[in-house]
Amino acid sequence: MKFALSEKEIQRYGRQLLIPEIGGAGQEKLKKASVLVVGTGGLGSAIAYYLAAAGVGRIGIVDGDRVDLSNLQRQILHFTPDIGRPKVESAREKLQALNPEIEIVPYYCRLEEGNAEEIVRDYQVVVDGSDNFPTRYLINETCLKLRRPFIHGGVLGLKGQVMTIMPYDGPCYRCVFRDIPAPEEVPSCAQAGVLGTVPGLIGMIEATEAIKIILGVGELLVGRLLQYDALSMRFREIELERDEECPACGRK
Repeated sequence: MKFALSEKEIQRYGRQLLIPEIGGAGQEKLKKASVLVVGTGGLGSAIAYYLAAAGVGRIGIVDGDRVDLSNLQRQILHFTPDIGRPKVESAREKLQALNPEIEIVPYYCRLEEGNAEEIVRDYQVVVDGSDNFPTRYLINETCLKLRRPFIHGGVLGLKGQVMTIMPYDGPCYRCVFRDIPAPEEVPSCAQAGVLGTVPGLIGMIEATEAIKIILGVGELLVGRLLQYDALSMRFREIELERDEECPACGRK
């Protein structure tokens, strides 16, 4: 059976093509797929980098910030000469250099109520690399409305977490985290800090979940919150159920 992969692509993705769960047919699925990455910071850098390396054909990146010196400890898509540049510009340059076979679509803006649906509807899967609660809740509401699967990731200090949301097939983000916490209830990374390797690891898990969704293989983190503690080097899994009274996806 022949697949629509060039000789360069066969060479580039050779190690993936050997995996029975991927092969030529799976690589074609990745080539035809589209994934939106919200945020190109610590999480988004790892997410986008590995999706691009894997050969996801169209990757959208959303970020309204510019590169700052304080970002470079964890945001590996950006280099010292990029300070002051829009992050999406810096990210596109690195991702395109890594894999010129794919398309990178930058959105130099924040994901907001006024643009979320228009941006998200063009992608099969959404991956959360954001650093604030309002954006996470907006991603959840938008993906539920458009029935797009999305992967949530969060980090703080030496800890991180991941869960995958398949709209109306398992719990959504709001089933687990009902209300947006007040700013004083949960410190930000700017307040509490973050070890650079933590968003790297969590972002790689998020990218893996996105790839599995595209390929239709494996067991997803649906109904499971995977927590990571770098200090003890342990993972913990929490079983989750859909909340029938959830204001976002409830059955009532």
